[in-house]
Amino acid sequence: MLSPERLALPDYEYLAQRHVLTYMEDAVCQLLENKEDISQYGIARFFTEYFNSVCQGTHILFREFSFIQATPHNRASFLRAFWRCFRTVGKNGDLLTMKEYHCLLQLLCPDFPLELTQKAARIVLMDDAMDCLMSFSDFLLAFQIQFYYSEFLESVAAIYQDLLSGKNPNTVIVPTSSSGQHRQRPALGEASTLEGVEASLFCQCLENLCDRHKYSCPPPALVKEVLSNVQRLTFYGFLVALSKHHGINQALGALPDKGDLMHDPAMDAELERL
Repeated sequence: MLSPERLALPDYEYLAQRHVLTYMEDAVCQLLENKEDISQYGIARFFTEYFNSVCQGTHILFREFSFIQATPHNRASFLRAFWRCFRTVGKNGDLLTMKEYHCLLQLLCPDFPLELTQKAARIVLMDDAMDCLMSFSDFLLAFQIQFYYSEFLESVAAIYQDLLSGKNPNTVIVPTSSSGQHRQRPALGEASTLEGVEASLFCQCLENLCDRHKYSCPPPALVKEVLSNVQRLTFYGFLVALSKHHGINQALGALPDKGDLMHDPAMDAELERL
C-alpha cells in the first residue's frame, strides 16, 4: 500500500525528493567499476544487494565524502554508522580530543574533511582550546547538527554576522566557502561584548531561511522554540541549543535519545553471538 506522502506527490517529485537518481547513477558506476566480479553472479542480484544496502544504511561505509553527504539519507546513515561503530568509546567513559574523533571518522570515510570535525568540536568546546577532551555523547550530538545541517548552518552564520554588523536581516544570503562559519568565528569576541543578537529578530530571519531550505534545516517550529527561551544569544549558543534539543534529535531520526546513546541491543546481541 502506498503511503499518503507518495500518493500526494507526482512521480518526478517523489523520485527527486528520495534522490533515486543519485542512487541509480551510483549503482551504475559501481556496476561498471566491478563488472568482471559482478558478471559472475548477475546484474539483477547486484542491484538487489545495492538497494538493500541503501535501505539498511550500510551503503555509505568506506565511501568518499562527496557520496556520504550527497543525500539526507546518506548523512543520517553515516551518523548512525558512526554511533554504532564507536559507541563503546562512550560506554567505556573515554574522553577524546578533536583530532582523535577525526581519526575515527576517517576510519569510515578516509577523506572526511577536518574542517567539519573542527566545527563540531567548537560547538562543544566553545572558547576552550581545541585540544581539550570531549565525551562521546557531547561530540556526537554536536557533530550530528553540524554534519546533517551544514549548508543551513553556513547560511545561519552569515545571517548572524550581518545582524551583528547592522545589515538588513531580510537580505538573501548565498554562503560561499569564505563566508558562514569561517567569517563568523573571528567575531566571537565582539559577539561576547554585545551578548549576541536579539533572539526575536534572529528568529524572524531564520523563519525566512527555513522556507528556502525545505530538506536541510531543523523543523522551523523547533527552531522557534529554541529561540523563544532567550532574549539574546550568540551563534555558538544557538548551535549548542540545537545539539541538546530532544525534539530536533527525534525529528532527524538518526540517533537515539542522549540517555540511550550507549545502548544498542541489536548490536550487543550480535557481538555476544560472535
